[in-house]
Amino acid sequence: MIHPIRTLAAAGCLFGLFASAAQAAEPHVELMERFAERTVRQWISEPILIAAIKAQNARYASLTQSQIDSLDIQWRTETALSRKPLITEVSGNELSKRLTTLKAEAKGVVTEVFVMDNRGLNVAISDITSDYWQGDEDKWQKTFLAGPGAMFIDPVELDSSTDSFQSAVSFAVTDPESGEVIGAITVGVDIDELKRRGT
Repeated sequence: MIHPIRTLAAAGCLFGLFASAAQAAEPHVELMERFAERTVRQWISEPILIAAIKAQNARYASLTQSQIDSLDIQWRTETALSRKPLITEVSGNELSKRLTTLKAEAKGVVTEVFVMDNRGLNVAISDITSDYWQGDEDKWQKTFLAGPGAMFIDPVELDSSTDSFQSAVSFAVTDPESGEVIGAITVGVDIDELKRRGT
């Protein structure tokens, strides 16, 4: 019998190889990879991050896709409201506070940081994201599904609100005890600021 999850993961690994080759031609990739190895690689090994992901994986283990969709709708709705119970719960947890600190310590290079669980749901955020479920996006699919050590770098885009060029790097997060991929992290980066720093 073909195991659908394993098949999808294998396909993700294969696609990741092609994606990496294609990305190598983009000038910002080497810069982003160097930044990620020097900073993000350390962040994803922090005990507080590992513990938070594992706790949410256990908490939401029985969620159906319908329930995930409902939570995502709730999150999207709350972004336009003054009362934000779900967003506040996530943004106020200890890991979110840590991510906010890491962003601040990057002194303008990092524009946002968020951590996802094994379903693609937000575990912690430095800034409010537009949605709660990232499981249908490359940042989760090309890291979590691709296996340990997987990294994905987004194309550069011009942020009209800040008139700066931005990208994002995403990593699979692995449990150091089991070697199992348990979640993922995405770090938004201001490319212009990164170049200025020579990081």
